[in-house]
Amino acid sequence: MIIGVGQFVHRASSLDDALEPVALMEQAVLAASTDAGLDGPPIADAVRVVGQLSWRYGNTPRFLAERLGLTPRHLDYTTMGGNSPQSLVNATAVEIQAGEIDIAVLAGGEATRSRQRARKEGIELNWPKAEPGDEPRIIGEDLQMNSEVETARGIWMPVQMYPMFETAIRAAAGRSVDEHREHLGRLWSGLSEVASRNPYAWIREAKTPDEITTVTDDNRMIGLPYPKLMNSNNQVDMGAAIIMCSVESARRLGVPEDRWVFPHAGTDCHEHNFVSNRDTFARTPAIEIGGKLALELAGIDIDDVSIIDLYSCFPAAVQLGAQSLGIDLRRQWSRTGGMTFAGGPWNNYVMHAIATVVTELRERPSEFGLVWGNGGYATKHAFGVYSTMPTPNFRHDKPQSRIDALPRRDVALPEDAAGPATIEAYTVMFSRDGAPEQPIASCLLRDGRRAWGMSSDAGLAAAMSQGEWVGTEVTLSADGTLHAD
Repeated sequence: MIIGVGQFVHRASSLDDALEPVALMEQAVLAASTDAGLDGPPIADAVRVVGQLSWRYGNTPRFLAERLGLTPRHLDYTTMGGNSPQSLVNATAVEIQAGEIDIAVLAGGEATRSRQRARKEGIELNWPKAEPGDEPRIIGEDLQMNSEVETARGIWMPVQMYPMFETAIRAAAGRSVDEHREHLGRLWSGLSEVASRNPYAWIREAKTPDEITTVTDDNRMIGLPYPKLMNSNNQVDMGAAIIMCSVESARRLGVPEDRWVFPHAGTDCHEHNFVSNRDTFARTPAIEIGGKLALELAGIDIDDVSIIDLYSCFPAAVQLGAQSLGIDLRRQWSRTGGMTFAGGPWNNYVMHAIATVVTELRERPSEFGLVWGNGGYATKHAFGVYSTMPTPNFRHDKPQSRIDALPRRDVALPEDAAGPATIEAYTVMFSRDGAPEQPIASCLLRDGRRAWGMSSDAGLAAAMSQGEWVGTEVTLSADGTLHAD
């Protein structure tokens, strides 16, 4: 069960009062301890940390344990991916149920804002690092998520991939470019309103749909159709923590029962590793399978869930998740305000989501909460179903074999793809000064194979920034250059 959750947001005025990531985590763990009604962190068997990007300690859980005055038997660190916090809760619940551990402290934190400030000011931070060989145990599956074809074409960033999902979603929905822009404005404006009520959100100012969609100097276009306010905001200094233990330990520690929240079920799975091999950009079958299974294991369906947090790095992720889980986006689907407004501390956003859902479940006993975490390019998925109602056991599964058996699309090398093709998804990457500079398109050949097309032609980049290009007939040259006929 979960007995305590904590969140900590630090808005340093300068590097003089900046905090390193483990200090952010420490504050979050202390907040979680207070939340559980404890005088300080419990004597834990395991200290577990979500994989970081803003500072590479080498053994982050050891540094955190030392700050907390703990000497746990296990020092654990997750693989990369936004699914990691929920996957970590799933793994910890399984181990507690099996009697392998009794009390665990889970934490994550990033100080990307302060790290970027230091780089801009040319200051070398003296935050600690472990000696070589001092490494934690790794938890999670570390997938290779880019094929050689994608990497060779320079296609490997989320800001490139998710906009392509978006154009495919738009075409599948039958919306015009203008209609879909208005749809996204309403969707993300609602997200900002949730953040405005969240005391732990980084941006607590509600935005209108027009403010979301209108391109300005402060809201520049990044990857069409996403201006800055539709991208995850990783320029934050934030930490979150969860304390988990057995029922016996909760009673021994004297944690009031009104603090207890039970993970009822969880699943972990992933799509075909490479986007190139997926059948379509407009559907995520692993979310369908993994999400449905998590609900089935909990003995409920989606209509029984009243508190939901969908992963929200980009609008495409939210729409794919909602579609796959059977969630109408006119109902409640975020409890935090998402990764643009609540904050996107790299892999650790979902720990903030779980902490928020746990807090709200305590206020609404006997209701169910659902959290979905996502890593990569809508690649890795983790689901958790929660309630204050006790459950005889936590049920967990990995339906990966069912997903692996799904059809895979073949991919053509550039030299084998020369000739006519049809755009199925695309984006245009913009320069920092707001100029369209590089179209990227996923194309289907006459035989159904997928091929990637790119161009450095500024005229084509400008042309593809207007109107709808999904379904357009194009030509690919033998080096993978995209040409409009």
